[in-house]
Amino acid sequence: MGARFSLDGGMIPRTVKRMFDERGEERIEANSQTAVLLHRGQKHVVRIVNLSSSGAMVIFSAMPHIGEEVALQLLGRDAIQGHVMWVRDGKIGMNFTAALE
Repeated sequence: MGARFSLDGGMIPRTVKRMFDERGEERIEANSQTAVLLHRGQKHVVRIVNLSSSGAMVIFSAMPHIGEEVALQLLGRDAIQGHVMWVRDGKIGMNFTAALE
């Protein structure tokens, strides 16, 4: 009988830094900008590290699961839905479900 494997939504921390930036879009550094992150029904004030039209890196001390739904509300904008793509060293990377304009 073979081993059974499944993806249960558990967190998979990113332990290796990127050696090459393979992203196709520019990231805008935004270290001084804050936003509100909606995670599991709770609102958290977070600091944005960088931002692009398809995602963001934010400083967030909680440990969300990879693939978990979150929303990010930037100052003066509606909240944008997304998913957690990675978690590492008190930061998370999220991918927006629709492009940020």
